[in-house]
Amino acid sequence: MIGKDIRIERIMDRNTGRAVIVPMDHGFTLGQIDGLLDMTKIISEVSEGGANAIVLHKGLVKRGHRKRGRDIGLIVHLSASTSLNPDPNDKVLVCTVEEAVALGADGVSIHINLGAPQESRMIESAGKIVKDCNRWGMPLLVMIYPRGKGIDPNSPQAIGHCVRVAEELGADLIKTNYTGDPVSFKKITDACSVPVLVAGGEKMGDLESLQMIRESVHAGGAGVCVGRNAFQRVSPGSFLKALGLVVHDDLEPARALERSG
Repeated sequence: MIGKDIRIERIMDRNTGRAVIVPMDHGFTLGQIDGLLDMTKIISEVSEGGANAIVLHKGLVKRGHRKRGRDIGLIVHLSASTSLNPDPNDKVLVCTVEEAVALGADGVSIHINLGAPQESRMIESAGKIVKDCNRWGMPLLVMIYPRGKGIDPNSPQAIGHCVRVAEELGADLIKTNYTGDPVSFKKITDACSVPVLVAGGEKMGDLESLQMIRESVHAGGAGVCVGRNAFQRVSPGSFLKALGLVVHDDLEPARALERSG
């Protein structure tokens, strides 16, 4: 599908087939959080830091439009919930693929929580989005996690199930949790025909974050979708430069931090 091919080149590095994506949809969920108060400023920092793409809700696209400087891929997030809901795992669609096309998006993303009480509705919505993405030639990033009562969010079996569901739905890219070790994660990526990116997770130290991401890439991962672990840094641009050196140039984390400082 030529439309998807053209758009995905603005999300994934054409030389490495990997990506550093920075989701910035957290404000919808959490409100006015640190790091996302001045959206124009942080998007500029992330872009200059070398990230391949950002994820935004439709209302913030105008604040991320690049009128100057380095361009960056745009993924419009279609799913949402808020932390004020008794069940924040209940994600609903708040945007359409057609709206994303009109906004100039290079891709769209949806969120699915396997194991949540509303799992069936999220899967049903995903099926409809896949149909629209194929119609419009729009790449789809499926953010899918094992979340529910009694479920280990880092279980290799549960994460493998998430990846398989996303692939069978028709995802073009998949974001999920890292299993915590390269052997179990490689088993998952080897069995999947779609690029799998790991979530950045909760904020960690620079070196610790880079080591985890490098480990996932060596295990067949296609890069990282890192949000708070990037935009809440003291220097987001410098951290993303180091992250790019790890993901795209296979640099040792300590060396990458030296070169980006």
